[in-house]
Amino acid sequence: MDKKVCVGVDGCRAGWFAIALTEAGDFDTFVFSEISDLWNYFCGGHIDVHICLDIPIGLIDRSSSYKRRPCDAEARKLLAPKRHPSVFTPPCREALHAESYESACDINEEVTGIRLTKQSWGIVPKIREVDDFLVSTHSAQENIKEIHPEICFWAFAGKPMEYSKKKNEGFIERKKILQEICNLTDRIVQNSLDKYNRKDVARDDILDALVASLTAKLSFEKGLKSAPQNPGRDSRDLPMQMVYTTVCCRLQNAETETMKIKPNLQIIRKYIKKI
Repeated sequence: MDKKVCVGVDGCRAGWFAIALTEAGDFDTFVFSEISDLWNYFCGGHIDVHICLDIPIGLIDRSSSYKRRPCDAEARKLLAPKRHPSVFTPPCREALHAESYESACDINEEVTGIRLTKQSWGIVPKIREVDDFLVSTHSAQENIKEIHPEICFWAFAGKPMEYSKKKNEGFIERKKILQEICNLTDRIVQNSLDKYNRKDVARDDILDALVASLTAKLSFEKGLKSAPQNPGRDSRDLPMQMVYTTVCCRLQNAETETMKIKPNLQIIRKYIKKI
């Protein structure tokens, strides 16, 4: 295995779908049933691994000084006016252990003032799994970072996506952006479509994992930016942030704290030399 590996991970029906990019310019795709299996596979040897994961990390709980994660609010600003609904509010930590949706809603309302959406409830098992894993595995906390795919696409394109990722136009729109950055995009997407059933790995899961893995790869060269720029930490010392690459852009910080981005695909290609 190469000394540097960049892994993008998205939750899927079969568990966790991952795309790994190596510094030698190779790739592979995986499905892991548990996040600990993914960690043990990539971090069992003497390699430098950056993992970008599409799942909330860092949660509100009863001891928090605020009711909402600042990173979710910041992400909605960046993705307005069309893609901001893709950023949902994750449950508070106490709601992760509720036995039913109604119970989770009651707990979440008590702690944060709002009830849960069905979308949030649907991924509670994955949020709980990652939260428990990171709290118990301190060595993973520096290597695994939260991303939101729509923020990563925003960073690459210089603007929010026009179409929903569930629509064919949205799939084409996002794939085209990835093709501009990575000349292995078509091979990676086709490999994933052929290798896995749609009941296990959805089509949009593939693009979400790929944009995450490219973000991880760019982080080796230029590091990562965070939304918000100065993230807080939760009661378990996990960061509440969404990271993205800045290789492709020049950020201008307005007084309103809204970040504006200018893409430069030539610069991106320079840093992804062999992909």
